[in-house]
Amino acid sequence: MIEIERLTVELDGEAGIVRAVDALALTLARGETFALVGESGCGKSMTALALMRLLPENGLVTAGRVRLDARDGAAGAWAGEGGHAGAIELLDLPEAAMRRVRGARIGMIFQEPATSLNPVLRVGQQIVEAIETHTPLRGADARARALQWLERVGIPEPARRIDDYPFRMSGGQKQRVMIAMTLAAEPDFLVADEPTTALDVTIQAQVLDLLRDLQRERRMGLLLITHDLAVVAGMAHRVALMYAGQIVEVAPADAFFAAPKHPYAQALLRALPGRAARGAPLAAIGGTVPPLTQAFSGCRFAPRCDQVMAHCAGTPPVLLPLPGVARAVRCLLYSPGFDTSARTESPGSTEPIPVRPDPPPVRPEVSKGQHATDASTPLLQVQDLTVRFPLRGGPLQRVRGHFDAVRDVSFTLARGRTLALVGESGCGKTTTGKAIVQLLRGVAEVSGRALLDGADLLAMQGDALLAARRRVQIIFQDPFASLNPRLRVAELLEEGLVALRPELDAAARRARIAELTEQVGLRADALQRHPHEFSGGQRQRIAIARALAVQPDLIVCDEPTSALDVSVQAQILNLLRGLQGTLGVSYLFITHNIGVVELMADHIAVMQGGRIVEQGAAADVLERPANAYTQALLAAVPRLADRC
Repeated sequence: MIEIERLTVELDGEAGIVRAVDALALTLARGETFALVGESGCGKSMTALALMRLLPENGLVTAGRVRLDARDGAAGAWAGEGGHAGAIELLDLPEAAMRRVRGARIGMIFQEPATSLNPVLRVGQQIVEAIETHTPLRGADARARALQWLERVGIPEPARRIDDYPFRMSGGQKQRVMIAMTLAAEPDFLVADEPTTALDVTIQAQVLDLLRDLQRERRMGLLLITHDLAVVAGMAHRVALMYAGQIVEVAPADAFFAAPKHPYAQALLRALPGRAARGAPLAAIGGTVPPLTQAFSGCRFAPRCDQVMAHCAGTPPVLLPLPGVARAVRCLLYSPGFDTSARTESPGSTEPIPVRPDPPPVRPEVSKGQHATDASTPLLQVQDLTVRFPLRGGPLQRVRGHFDAVRDVSFTLARGRTLALVGESGCGKTTTGKAIVQLLRGVAEVSGRALLDGADLLAMQGDALLAARRRVQIIFQDPFASLNPRLRVAELLEEGLVALRPELDAAARRARIAELTEQVGLRADALQRHPHEFSGGQRQRIAIARALAVQPDLIVCDEPTSALDVSVQAQILNLLRGLQGTLGVSYLFITHNIGVVELMADHIAVMQGGRIVEQGAAADVLERPANAYTQALLAAVPRLADRC
């Protein structure tokens, strides 16, 4: 259905020309799910944006072709004067014609719904607009179809929520609206850039089932861009792994997960979190993706590879087809004529390629460090927390009633421990976290108590609240919305230090910022760039570094790894566990990733409809869930082992 030949995308960045995609070639068949995976910043999203001709202003396709096979008679309006059906060269289309391809022929679900939805239009208006633009439906019929799609993607009370603005919805609900808006146009082909990143496992399963049903009904092709390898294992027919702008392995999904060939693929699978990794550091991949402004003389993965050879530094590998199955690998290990025994760690004249290792993670034990204390000591006690939002209506937007987003929530978080707060999108997890750190004042009615070492956070004002913010930080779910777009990364990280750590002088602040940059896996040149110059996963790393900067006692982690790929997720989780071991920091971990819960949590609280329906020790909740909702939640978790 879509054929991509030697696609090359360049970006004009402050540090020079960035070759974000380098001679990429793919063929995507009708009715097929093709998964594009790899680390943040490797070129996955740029490939999708180039395909849709939605590159940023500083982006340009410098080489390659993208062809879309037209349906019978469908190409007449833009395939030439004869109107004959045939392949459409997407990169050659005038913009007016390309608008008719977008949506109707190729739809796209964007990675960050908060930046993809118009904040001044109700969600129903935005879905109706897509329906009226690309289908024959109009007016009441289009609105009825929009309601159907909101229901299909799992929005609760769709008849009421259709008239909400995006800001009134949770991150997961905004993502579902984005999915509904794209699917409502019933495209022939769907480009899904992290479509389930912000969704809990039950809604994720519902949306993935919906995509499978649409594929069967319409033979819809799907280009799935994701870092969730379990989703890939359950959905994809074929997999392509990208690194530093290139495809390094492409294979049928079964073959890829059963026996990955490229060292990068093998390292990714070893980095997955879960109960098996509990008590030991994850196998994170050291270093970061290299800057794509440089000219490469050898293998781009060599500085991070645990199987690197002497030849790798000077010989660029090509994508080699392998015998047996339809797969190819870009690695000299499979190239004829090279001595694969010449590893750099072997004795002799070969010099190892330098690798920047990650700092060794520390096991999460609170028996060391100046702040470590008895883990049975309560740090945070939440008692009968209730959060009520006003419901407004009418031309003057008067309060017509109230909605209880959180009702009588109580839990205790011990010092140096992790409490995971899990549940479906919209159940009140994020609202609970924001209420604890006093971010809902003036927006909602908050009652109850949140005691930090006996002092009620909800009653604090002025200097007392400022001092408490030094001890309690939050990592927000949406990194783009939480980072000031006008500030460079260095300024973003220094801002909190200036406000909350006034005892640090300028030199100490710079040293702390350099340390944070290294810890979260960002290159030093990132400090002088703005948030919009980074991928979603890289922005999340910046947000994590900002929360860690003031060395708090408690961090509310609202989906801190949802936008991160597997390797960076492993680095961040190792970092968080190491900090817990050395400093005794506590985490209220809000997440829908059960693998992360299995790895990180000491205790689990399960929320449904604003209430906690089950809580207890992590092992008890995960292995012997008592509540029916908890059982359904765990049953919906995709498991990579099922495919392997």
